[in-house]
Amino acid sequence: MDIVRIGTAGIPLGAQPRTSLGGVRKLVELGLDCMELEFVRSVHMKEQAAKELRAFCEESKIELTVHAPYYINLNSREPEKVEASKVRILKAARIGWLAGAKSVTFHAAYYHDDEHEHVFEKVKQELAQIRQILDDEENHIRLCPETTGSPSQFGTIEEIVRLSVEIPGVYPCIDFSHLHARSQGALNTYEDFCQVLEHVKERLGRSALDHLHMHLSGIEYGAKGEKKHLILPESDMNYQAVLQALVDYNVGGWLICESPNLEEDALLLKHEYIQITNNNKGGIKNG
Repeated sequence: MDIVRIGTAGIPLGAQPRTSLGGVRKLVELGLDCMELEFVRSVHMKEQAAKELRAFCEESKIELTVHAPYYINLNSREPEKVEASKVRILKAARIGWLAGAKSVTFHAAYYHDDEHEHVFEKVKQELAQIRQILDDEENHIRLCPETTGSPSQFGTIEEIVRLSVEIPGVYPCIDFSHLHARSQGALNTYEDFCQVLEHVKERLGRSALDHLHMHLSGIEYGAKGEKKHLILPESDMNYQAVLQALVDYNVGGWLICESPNLEEDALLLKHEYIQITNNNKGGIKNG
């Protein structure tokens, strides 16, 4: 059976010192499995620090993912903003690769008033260029555009999976909380989450579920989608159903907890995941 590694979006709150290295040490102490490097404001890590972090993670068996800066819009009307967005993704991917990160995720674009198909083609064109640059550098980090939490943002599950079908080296990042918020709470059952995983499997093949980049937290939402992250037990997010679907579909990869209490909810997820795994009859949908 494939194993989902569970960890935190950034440095655990209890880590001292407040560095990525200190964060990984705290993960080892807690018994968590991975950490997302949160470059959401800027890519602040230096090359030497990335190399040192990689060595420690390999020794500690902790895996890393990366979240690129929020200020990305590959569909901007201003060409300089598109170029700046590509530079931010590339910087995150390069430092992430040096640090040994498996994948880099980002919110790809906004629709503005454009037709969704036009936005898809624009995002596809820019991402294909980014992927080619990284390939030319022999940087094989996975580019993982993320499902987004607002209807104004590019990033339905269909769009993200389609990008992954059409651009080699691009893979989906599935944020289950964003899908829940985007649907204004409608997508929240075991069957819903199975349908998401089935869509990935049908379009990308069984192997796409073996190394899946995922996010999960509690979430507050309204008519315009996502508002803010919440602590899991204080939200209506059906995280137990997400975990059951992951076990039944024999999913592997990285489940990053973005709850405000970070390691507390990550530990809750890991405890529940282990319990479901132990009770599972053997991946009933993993064929």
